[in-house]
Amino acid sequence: MKQKKVFVFFPDGVGLRNFAFTDFKWIGEQMGFDITYWNNTVFSLKDNLGFNEVKIENHQIHPLTPLYTRARKRVELNVSEQKFNDPVYPTYKFPFNYKGLKNTVKSLYTRLLIAQYNSEKGVERIRAKINALERKNPKYTYCKAQLQEHQPDLVFCTTQRATQSISALLAAKDLGIPTAAFVYSWDNVPKAMQVVETDYYFVWSEHMKREVLQYYPFVKENQVFVTGTPQFEPHFDNSLIKSRDTFFAENNLDVNKKYICFSGDDETTSPLDQYYLEDLAIAVRSLNAKGENLGIIYRKCPVDFTTRYDKVVKDYSDVIVKIDPIWKQVGSQWNQVLPAKEDFEMLVNVCYHSEMVTNVCSSTVFDFVAHNKPCIYYNYEQPQLKKGIRDIGQNYKYVHFRSMPTKEAAVFCETKSQLEAKVKAVLDGTLTNVPVGKEWFKVIAGVTPDASSKKIWETIKSII
Repeated sequence: MKQKKVFVFFPDGVGLRNFAFTDFKWIGEQMGFDITYWNNTVFSLKDNLGFNEVKIENHQIHPLTPLYTRARKRVELNVSEQKFNDPVYPTYKFPFNYKGLKNTVKSLYTRLLIAQYNSEKGVERIRAKINALERKNPKYTYCKAQLQEHQPDLVFCTTQRATQSISALLAAKDLGIPTAAFVYSWDNVPKAMQVVETDYYFVWSEHMKREVLQYYPFVKENQVFVTGTPQFEPHFDNSLIKSRDTFFAENNLDVNKKYICFSGDDETTSPLDQYYLEDLAIAVRSLNAKGENLGIIYRKCPVDFTTRYDKVVKDYSDVIVKIDPIWKQVGSQWNQVLPAKEDFEMLVNVCYHSEMVTNVCSSTVFDFVAHNKPCIYYNYEQPQLKKGIRDIGQNYKYVHFRSMPTKEAAVFCETKSQLEAKVKAVLDGTLTNVPVGKEWFKVIAGVTPDASSKKIWETIKSII
């Protein structure tokens, strides 16, 4: 029987981690699929990994598409605010940019579009307009020709949020090729991040499926499949775990110390994040003075290009060791910072060899709870907060945090003065979020986080 050909489509680099650097391809091949990576990124899968790929060299989008897309997002958030009578949705909006004539014109035009399409029917109309624009885009014809040449049986898009994918997926749909999109992140659905319209949607969990159907009435239940996400699979691969002696020697860690991981955030999410690292360093120094022997592993956010942590790392070098993510910057945008395959192994070992993780509202709570390690969430403001700096408190009000079974799904540190005692209690085992955190992990990532790649391929098989 002829192998079914699947195009795994990378409109940008965010899907590489899930679908190129896990066992996703190998599992698909074992199940008999002919897999080609349809690659719109600057990362060569053929040169770097030896994968069969079709490169998309045309990266054009229609000049008006970004403006209509921004307007669509704001209209969807307006509709959600009205529909659910919930003030959280305006907090997802980024402010308009009026710096310079070009940005001012774009912002004013976007506001005009919002006024024109500001209703649930308007969302459908603006989506249709975006599709019409992208069908006129030369990239549409370019991608259509590639599809006609290679004739895949299905196009699987690795993220639902990239404007670069619209014309390519429209070309596939117009040729009668089934299309599926993977919903990339646990917070994307309420934030109006669904840019593409495909025949099918793959989501992490039943919780996320309910969200898709709630926010997108044009999507029918039989179009949404629960598959999990490959991003957590490496945590269940014991072959990646190095011995304590090996890992500590490779990363300049002291085998006599217990380490707490501080997982950094991007500047938008936590603009004063460096001060939380400093608070942790002060708490660790104090605990060490009382007989503990602790250190901090600082793992920065891969898309944070700032130098804001440098002074803290230098000032507290007696307790802080940097272990950077193994990612490579190949462009100036956040989605042009691409992971190296080795970073999966690094993250697994940081989780395994740390006592806990601390951060502001990061999904690393799930990475660590997979290893039965607790998470402390910082939930207090820094004295450096002033007008124009974002309040981190709004993060925990976002819709995706309402998925917690109870607030005990993380250890919340509500004041700076609590931190030392909370760290000590977690170390002593008298305070933990792991039992409830595991329940939360199931809500978000589904019940089989170790077998998501197989589930995706089984679903693709059933569709074809």
